[in-house]
Amino acid sequence: MSEQQRTLKGIRSAAKRRAKAEADRKKATDDLRDYCKAARFAGVSITQIALEAGLSRQGVYDLLEERPSS
Repeated sequence: MSEQQRTLKGIRSAAKRRAKAEADRKKATDDLRDYCKAARFAGVSITQIALEAGLSRQGVYDLLEERPSS
């Protein structure tokens, strides 16, 4: 196999891994959103959800697509 063929094979492999990682990230985000919504429904505070999720409070609001009433 030539150097060119090896590098093209490497590009294809990396592109496949990247596409899988993007799909995995989307699924994880969807799961996190579902659990955050369930937690809110159960009465868990945004602060606690943020702590558990490793997000800022604003990040949780953004994930839930709701805004705090200032």
